[in-house]
Amino acid sequence: MAPMFLGTHNPRLDDKGRVILPAKFREGLAEGVVITKGQERCLYVFPEAEFTRIAEALQQAPMSSKTARAYSRVFFASAHDEVPDKQGRVTIPPRLREYAGLDRDLAVIGASNRVEIWNTQTWDDYLEASEEAFADIEEGDLPEGL
Repeated sequence: MAPMFLGTHNPRLDDKGRVILPAKFREGLAEGVVITKGQERCLYVFPEAEFTRIAEALQQAPMSSKTARAYSRVFFASAHDEVPDKQGRVTIPPRLREYAGLDRDLAVIGASNRVEIWNTQTWDDYLEASEEAFADIEEGDLPEGL
C-alpha cells in the first residue's frame, strides 16, 4: 500500500540547502524521493514509486496534447532524485529553492500521496486565502463519494 502523508511540520533549511524530513514521513520516503516543481510555487516530494506511477500516466498522454507536453517538460526537467541520508535529510537544489522562494523557515506538509515543501509565509498566505473556499465547497464540487 502506498504511504499516506498527513500534517504540517516546520523544519529549517540548513546552510547546505538540506532539509530534515519529518520523522513520520521518513519510512514512506526511505527508498528514495523525487523532488520537483509543484504548482502554487511549492515543491512536490514524491516517493520514488509514486513518481514512477505519475510518469507512466503522463507518458500515456498523446504527444499532440500541448498541455501534456508543457506540463511534462516542467515536471520532468526540474526533477531531482536522491535517497535521504541516515538523518532523513535531502538536499534541495538551488534552482528548486529559488523557484519556491525557500529560505530558512519551511512548511512541510503531507498532501496524501506526496509531501510539499513551502516557504512558510507563502504557505500561510495560501492557507488563509484557501480556507474560506474550502469551507464553501458543496456537494458535487469534489469527486463522487467525498
